[in-house]
Amino acid sequence: MTLQGELARWSRGWRGPAAAAFIALLAGLPGLLALPPLDRDESRFAEATAQMLETGDFVVIRYQDQPRFKKPVGIHWLQAASVTAFSSSEARDIWAYRIPSLLGAMLAAAACAWGAAAFFGPEAGLLAGAMLGATFMLSTEAMIAKTDAVLAGTTTLAMAALGRIYAASRDGPPIGAGTPMVFWLAMAVALLVKGPVGPMVAGLAIIALAVADRRAGWLGRLNWYWGLILVLIVVGPWAGAVTVATDGGFWSQALAGDLAPKLAGGQETHGAPPGYHTLLAPLLLFPVTLLIPAALVAGWRRRAEPGVRFALAWLIPTWLVFEALPTKLAHYTLPAYGAVCWLAAAALMQPLGKRVRIAGAVLAGLFGVLLAGGVFYLTSLYGHGGDVAWAVLAAALLAAAGLAGAYMIVKRESPLPAVAAALALAVLGHGVLAAGLAPRLDPLWLSRRTEAAMGKAQLLPRQGIADAPVTVAGYAEPSLVFALGTETELGGPDDAAQAIAEHRPAVVEDRQDPVFRQALAAAHAVAQEVAEVKGLDYSDGHKMTLRIYRAPDSAPPPRDQPAGGLP
Repeated sequence: MTLQGELARWSRGWRGPAAAAFIALLAGLPGLLALPPLDRDESRFAEATAQMLETGDFVVIRYQDQPRFKKPVGIHWLQAASVTAFSSSEARDIWAYRIPSLLGAMLAAAACAWGAAAFFGPEAGLLAGAMLGATFMLSTEAMIAKTDAVLAGTTTLAMAALGRIYAASRDGPPIGAGTPMVFWLAMAVALLVKGPVGPMVAGLAIIALAVADRRAGWLGRLNWYWGLILVLIVVGPWAGAVTVATDGGFWSQALAGDLAPKLAGGQETHGAPPGYHTLLAPLLLFPVTLLIPAALVAGWRRRAEPGVRFALAWLIPTWLVFEALPTKLAHYTLPAYGAVCWLAAAALMQPLGKRVRIAGAVLAGLFGVLLAGGVFYLTSLYGHGGDVAWAVLAAALLAAAGLAGAYMIVKRESPLPAVAAALALAVLGHGVLAAGLAPRLDPLWLSRRTEAAMGKAQLLPRQGIADAPVTVAGYAEPSLVFALGTETELGGPDDAAQAIAEHRPAVVEDRQDPVFRQALAAAHAVAQEVAEVKGLDYSDGHKMTLRIYRAPDSAPPPRDQPAGGLP
C-alpha cells in the first residue's frame, strides 16, 4: 500500500469530494464545539438569528431593538434551521449556530475537488479539495457562526460548475443537464448569504476568460434563461418581502450605509494599503504555503492550459479587486482560495523543480515557526501554568507541519508525502489550538465567565429565578447579550442602579462603578456584589473588570458569599 495508490483509490468518483469534505470536517469541528461565542460579528449574527426564532419574523433582521440591515437573510435562515434541528433559541448553544459554517467549509472542499478533477484528474481534484479544507483561513471560518464559510462554499461550488462547463468546451468531461443549474443555484444562495460577492467572483472570471480566449461561445451552455429564473425564484420572495416590510430601508442602509463606505474608505478602522492580502496569504493558506511557489510557477508556465487559465481567471481579478478596496479584512479573499489550491494541485501532477521546492520549504518552515511563536506569545499574555502543556502541543504540531513538510519536499523525490504530512499536522495543530488552548485563556472570555458567575448565583434570566432583564453598564459586547438574552439592557450606571431598585441584576464595569454607587445612594437602594470578573475586551483592547450585583432580597446568596450589601 503506497500513498500514491491510496490517493488513486480515494479519489475515484464521488469519493474524492467526500474525502475532501471529511478533511474540512476534521479541521473545523473541534473549534466549533469548544470555542465560546466570539465578538463581535459571530455573536451579532447568532443573536439576530435567536431573535428570529423568538419572534417568528424571518424577513427583517434585528439585533435587540435595532434593525441590522448589512447582509441578506440567508445565513440567518440556515442558522435558524440548524438551531431548530439540534438545539433551541433559549439554550443559547453557540455550536448549533456554527453548523452551517462547518457545512459551508465542507461544501467548499468538496466543490473544489469536483471542479479540479474535470481539468487535472481525480487525484489532483482530491488534493485540491483536501488542501482547501485544511487551510488555516477556511478551517477557522468553519468554526465561526457568520457568513464567510458559507459564502466560500457556495462560490466555490458555482466556480466548480462553471469550470466544468468550460472544461467540456475544451474537450474535457461532458457535463450533465444539471450542471448549469448547480451554478445558478449556488449563485442564488451566495446572493442570499452575502449579496454581490459571489456573482462578482464569477462575473470577473467570465470576463477574464472571454478576454484571454477571445471567444465566449461556451457561455451559451449556462442556460441563462432558466438560470436567471431560478435565481429570481430563490432570491425574489425575500427581496420583495423585506422591501415592503422596511419600506425600502433595508436596501438604502445596506448599500449606502454598509457597502458604499467599504468602497470609499477603510470602514470601521479596517483600512489597509494594497498588498495586505498578499502579505497575509502564506499565513492564511497554511499549510498550502508549502506549494505557493509551485502554484505560481505552474500558473505562469502553463497558463495556456484550460484548467490553469480558468484558475487564473478565478484568482487574479478577484484578488486585485480586494487589494484595491480601501476596506480590508483577512477573510475577504477566501472565495478565491479554491483557485490557489487548483494551481497547487496542478503543480503536483508534474515534477517539481528544485527551486520551487526550496522556496516552498523556506516559506512553510518560516510560517510554521511563526505560528508556533504566536501560540507561545498568546499563552504568555493570557494563559497560566496549566495551559503550558496545551501550548507546547499546539506549537509543536504547527511548527512540525511547516518544518516536516519543508524537509520532506526537499529530500524526497515525490512531494506527496510532504503535502500529506503538512496537512495532517496542521489540522491537528489547529484543532489543539482552537479546542484545547484557546478556550482555556480565561482573560479573553469575559462574557462566558460572567455568564457562569451569574448562573452560579441563579441570576440568569433563562433560569427563571431572578427578575429580568439584566442591565449592563460599561460593557456592550454582543457575546454577553447573546448569553443573557435579547431583553438585556445596555445602559449606563444610572440604569444599573435603577435595575437594582427594581430587584433586577446588574453588571457594572469598574470605570462606571463610582457613578453607579452614587446613583444607588440617590435612589436609597442597596446592592450586593455577587462576583467580580477581570479580563480583556479583545474587540477594543481594553482591560475590564465586571462586577455583578443584585438587590439583597432578589435571590438567596451563594454559600461562599456574605449577605451584606453596599449602599
